Amino acid sequence: MGKLDGKVAVITGGTSGMALAGAKLFVDEGAHVFITGRRQDALDEAVSRIGHGVTGVQGDAANLDDLDRLFETVEREKGSIDVLWASAGGGEAAALGEITEEQFDRTFGLNARGTFFTVQKALRLLNDNASIIMTGSNASLGAFPGWSVYAGSKAAQQAWARVWLNELRDRRIRVNVLTPGSVLTPMQEAVLDEGAKAAFESIIPRRQMGRPEEIATVALFLASDDSSYVNGLELVADGGTTAL
Repeated sequence: MGKLDGKVAVITGGTSGMALAGAKLFVDEGAHVFITGRRQDALDEAVSRIGHGVTGVQGDAANLDDLDRLFETVEREKGSIDVLWASAGGGEAAALGEITEEQFDRTFGLNARGTFFTVQKALRLLNDNASIIMTGSNASLGAFPGWSVYAGSKAAQQAWARVWLNELRDRRIRVNVLTPGSVLTPMQEAVLDEGAKAAFESIIPRRQMGRPEEIATVALFLASDDSSYVNGLELVADGGTTAL
């Protein structure tokens, strides 16, 4: 038996990296997974790679109409949700004094506003005992120059998890934050040269960036009954970077 047999999961931003690895693992563990992505070609490729037990819904997590369409599709096809992983996010480096209004709005629009409304719009479909997971970032725990906007947009999730678990306690819905560190995703590989990669790895105790599959197993833990007594936690999976 799989850890998610018969469950329905929704993963936003599931076309690459950690979320794609998580979607593949969730399907392998018995779930039917809905994934989203902004680009139809990337979404089609992700669905093909997963192979079965998956439905792709094109959309931008920062667009509330797209979120409505996502959950209408889930309701029509499966009726309810057992696991919601709000994973869509992104950011760019910019130092204080150089940050533009557009950069601020774009980052908070996806990471904070998008995550907030993903959860709120899914609420009516969530089964009792469901698991909500939000993807944070260890940037919100460290003091990494150039990443203040990104860090701030991710830090909100820790406060939401604590408030929401209290609001949802009668339905026994758990809310946790999965906070990865530097992970070598296709997006990272595309933008990091060898020098930048070495700089990231130099602050990780094992001197090696994480793999998407390593984050996926943590997400499976939070999604499954293995974590039935875990609620309101920020689970940091960054190889010990922020512990030093």
